[in-house]
Amino acid sequence: MREFDCATDDPRCYCLLSDVLDLLGRRYVMDVVCVLAVHGSVRFGTLEDHVPDASTSTLSARLDDLEDEGLIAREQYDEIPPRVEYELTEEGEELADRLQPVLEWARGRDS
Repeated sequence: MREFDCATDDPRCYCLLSDVLDLLGRRYVMDVVCVLAVHGSVRFGTLEDHVPDASTSTLSARLDDLEDEGLIAREQYDEIPPRVEYELTEEGEELADRLQPVLEWARGRDS
């Protein structure tokens, strides 16, 4: 028997996931989370290299979305030329860790 506990054992509690799934379902969000989880702090150009199908504006929008949600941090350095680096926050790292079992499940389905 599967254990189910969502405060009141109400199946509608999965609605709490709607906002999270909306964010994670946006194009290239999972790619960005994956790249940052693997590489740590990276510059925009590195992200572009790892997500070559994404336009610059779309990739920038996804970074803004993730930053707004507190999942990534953006650090701008006062250098010439300007340098900006992105990395997962603690919450973003927790998300990446929690997505690992889903990734393993998905890999098993490809078999």
